Amino acid sequence: MRLCHRAVVALVDSHCHLADPAFDADRAAVLARARAAGVDAVVCVADGVAAAERCLELARAHPAAGAEAPLLAASAGLHPHQASDFGTATADALERLLADPRVVAVGETGLDYHYDRSPREAQREAFAWHLAAAARSGKPVVVHSREADDDTARLLRDAPAGLTGVLHCFSAGRAVLEAALARGLCVSWSGMVTFKSWDLAWALAAVPDERLLIETDAPYLAPVPHRGKRNEPAFVADTAARLAALRGTTPERLGELTAANARRLFRLG
Repeated sequence: MRLCHRAVVALVDSHCHLADPAFDADRAAVLARARAAGVDAVVCVADGVAAAERCLELARAHPAAGAEAPLLAASAGLHPHQASDFGTATADALERLLADPRVVAVGETGLDYHYDRSPREAQREAFAWHLAAAARSGKPVVVHSREADDDTARLLRDAPAGLTGVLHCFSAGRAVLEAALARGLCVSWSGMVTFKSWDLAWALAAVPDERLLIETDAPYLAPVPHRGKRNEPAFVADTAARLAALRGTTPERLGELTAANARRLFRLG
């Protein structure tokens, strides 16, 4: 495979489901393309215990950015879709995973009242545990919120002191944004900012430079001009370019800023 010249700017994909089976057939090539596109680090985000274990394996295999792959770091958590599975055994397994230094974040966790694949009370219980685990461990929480603004905002406000984290793939309302910013959380933007239907300029304007992150959420939400295809970490460059235009800056400056923020939040090497 012939790769393009690596970009000058070092990017960080702050949220990617790289352990997803969608990448099983060509994960090495995906990583090589990411590196060629200037991606120096990827946070491999889990949606359950088994996925967290796979993310950790990937992080162990790629502990630093090299010629063919970026640095990989892992998260450990339970997606709200799977909150019905939360219990003592799951909590214990996540605690063990969070003890590994290669696991740099708690989540993906939160609330999803759009699909309601788990009972809402189970979602709230699991989310509250993750928030407490994040504060206790000193590792940032990765928050998913969809059509659950009031409860997400309340649980963020009520979370223990010392919480850090990020609202990933922001698409929520004002209450969630205000609660997150008040607690010092970052806000991450995905390929949705390239969609014609995107209408959250008011939210983007409210996020200060030092709280700004970018992500792919791959294999989902591929940005224009890749929309309709499987998303992958290399495409974070397209999101960075669009976000730079929206912020009135250059892609180089936006990439530098968001990479520094991600490295600081997740304590990436």
